Amino acid sequence: MRSLAKEHGAEALIGLLVVLVAIWFGWYAFQRTGGGRVPNAIQVSALFPNASGINAGTDVRVAGIKIGQVAGVKLDPKTFQAEVTLAINPDSKLPDDSSAAIASEGILGGTYMNMIPGGSSTPFKNGDVIVDTQGSVDLMSMVGQFINKSGGDSAKTAPAAADPGAAPAHP
Repeated sequence: MRSLAKEHGAEALIGLLVVLVAIWFGWYAFQRTGGGRVPNAIQVSALFPNASGINAGTDVRVAGIKIGQVAGVKLDPKTFQAEVTLAINPDSKLPDDSSAAIASEGILGGTYMNMIPGGSSTPFKNGDVIVDTQGSVDLMSMVGQFINKSGGDSAKTAPAAADPGAAPAHP
C-alpha cells in the first residue's frame, strides 16, 4: 500500500488541488453575484399583457446598466395578466413613477426589463406597483403579418390616395 501512495501521491495531490480550486471558484462566483439575488432589494411589481421571454433572474436595467433582476413571474388570477416581481437595488433610488418595458437586446439576443425613470422625487418602496408598463412584442406574429400583408387597411385606401381627383367607380 505504501508503494501505491508513493507512486500515485503526486497525481492524488494534483487532483485534490483541482477539486479545491473548483470549490473555491464556485463559492467566489456565488458571492460575487449575490447568490443570484440583489442584497437588500426593494420588491416592486408590475402587470404586463405579455411577458414573453421574462423569467426569474432576467436583468432589470436603466440606461443599459443592471440595477436588479426579476424575482418572479406569475399569472394574476383577476386580470389574467403576467404579474412580474422585480428586485431593485435600493442604491439606484429609482423614482416611484418610473415605467417598465420588456425589451430585447436584438433579433438573436435575450430579453430584459428596461426601466424608464420618472420625474418623482420619491423613490420606490417595498410593495409599490409600477402602473405604466409595456409588454413584449411578438416578433414572429409581426413577421407573419408583414408576409401575409394583414397589417392594416392600406390596400383599401391606396387607390384613392394615388389619384385624389378621380371620380369614384360605380358598379
